[in-house]
Amino acid sequence: MIKKNQTLGEFIIENQAEFAYSSGELSRLINSIRLAAKVVNHEVNKAGLVDITGAAGETNVQGEDQQKLDVYANEKFIQTLTNREIVCGIASEENDDFITIAGSNNDHKNKYVVLMDPLDGSSNIDVNVSVGTIFSIYRRVSPVGTPVQLEDFLQPGNKQVAAGYVVYGTSTMLVYTTGHGVNGFTLNPALGSWYLSHPNMKFPEKGCIYSVNEGNYVHFPLGVKKYIKYCQEEKEDRPYTSRYIGSLVSDFHRNMIKGGIYFYPTTSSAPNGKLRLLYECNPMAFIAEQAGGKASNGFDRILDIDPTELHQRVPFFCGNREMVEKAEEFMAKNPE
Repeated sequence: MIKKNQTLGEFIIENQAEFAYSSGELSRLINSIRLAAKVVNHEVNKAGLVDITGAAGETNVQGEDQQKLDVYANEKFIQTLTNREIVCGIASEENDDFITIAGSNNDHKNKYVVLMDPLDGSSNIDVNVSVGTIFSIYRRVSPVGTPVQLEDFLQPGNKQVAAGYVVYGTSTMLVYTTGHGVNGFTLNPALGSWYLSHPNMKFPEKGCIYSVNEGNYVHFPLGVKKYIKYCQEEKEDRPYTSRYIGSLVSDFHRNMIKGGIYFYPTTSSAPNGKLRLLYECNPMAFIAEQAGGKASNGFDRILDIDPTELHQRVPFFCGNREMVEKAEEFMAKNPE
């Protein structure tokens, strides 16, 4: 039973039976994520007071400049998950390759792998705009007792056992699903506890917001250009409102609550799109579908895409089901 204002710990215990494999490991894994999120939240909130903003002077595997908080968040999540000996492997947007984790007895008996974007939207941190963490959890497919393999991470999104995000904003929220709906927990900083504030989150039946970087308009495919014009038309239920933060977690979170669509399509300079399938699109797609929404690459369901590489990019359309389906209509009519 979902009881508003119960703590995240209480919620996990009460709903443990819903997990496909109720051994307690997945519960401990989510507890580890909430702990790491509290640590990162503390650092994000004091970012203006300490030397934690700005570039770290390095680039990640995608060729993007790493921010100091990117590096910090990545280290904290990896450290927390490793120390608790719950996972057999971790893949992060910030690392070139996946990390193999052995237990204290040098065994490889843990069953779960975690893929994550430790700090989504970190370029916004120095202007005090909301950022977030995205995570995705799978059961390994390689034999238990052996070191984790690449195949454990290259699973389609429909194999996820849990996914979620943390948004570090005016309040800090952890939103996640294990395939039985979506629930949001707000951090009480005075007590250090997460409380269920948004039970059974759903996209509104009708959406009125579209979120896209219109600065790239001239580089978009024709179908996307026509869909944007459709959103801007003067009709009975339109024009829609344009809202774009530039942080996937923040844009998605707003659209799930208020009703809208987020899209980052292909461009002439990014023919495969910009967002990462494993760290961003799959977990957000899982959450969207559990909240009554939809996610696709403009033509096909995101969760059915078979990954071929760790840092694979795909176009992404996600949000209110009706709005995503309308965007797909325009893409189907203008496939070039």
